[in-house]
Amino acid sequence: MLNANTSHQVSIVIPCYNDESKLSQLLAQINRLPNTPCEVIVVDAAASQHCQNLCLAHGATWFAAEPCRGKQLLAGAAAARGDILWFLHADARLPDDPIGAIKKTLKCGAVGGYFKFKFDQPRTWQATLLEPLIALRCRYGIPYGDQGLFMRKTAYQLAGGHAPWPLFEEAPLVKGLRRQGQLTSLKEAIFVNPRRWQHDGWWQRTWENRKLALAFALGKQPNELAKRYRSHITNFDYDKKEA
Repeated sequence: MLNANTSHQVSIVIPCYNDESKLSQLLAQINRLPNTPCEVIVVDAAASQHCQNLCLAHGATWFAAEPCRGKQLLAGAAAARGDILWFLHADARLPDDPIGAIKKTLKCGAVGGYFKFKFDQPRTWQATLLEPLIALRCRYGIPYGDQGLFMRKTAYQLAGGHAPWPLFEEAPLVKGLRRQGQLTSLKEAIFVNPRRWQHDGWWQRTWENRKLALAFALGKQPNELAKRYRSHITNFDYDKKEA
């Protein structure tokens, strides 16, 4: 998958933690895209042989890292060879030509951007109500990592990269990017797996996430908030954050 010419090429960075089934689907979809990345880097917090074998089969680069999403993303970005960085969650489903959309957006002068948030199947009426509210939160607040944040590597470095935190690691990065220029919201959607909302209840999961965001805005430490978050997501991987 690696292209020797990395000028104006996209490096994809995917943090993973015991989510090989979804990761396999994502890597297969990336390989079928009409515009492909110069590389895919998977940073595995479980140091799993299964994940390593999966990456080898799909032509992706595998790294092990400690279980902290911010540190995983930093490690992946440091290893990236392309001049455009695109960060994805392992359970994302992509639109038809996301890399074409990314390159077009950056060519128009944006420093970076993110994709529209859309719940994947099976959809419910709650998903239809929540999606416009999430769009408003992104416009006036912080778009999260499950929306496929992308940016020029130089802008990422100037912004200071991801914070080395297990939650809200993208918050200082997004603020740093916006100080440099336009952070564009794309019309193309990344489809987000709704399993945690279905498990916890749509409104309960959203309310818990909003309480965490408010606590973070009021100065609570991300490590403490991560412990609180993990207490609400039994049976799911430790560090996912949604809506």
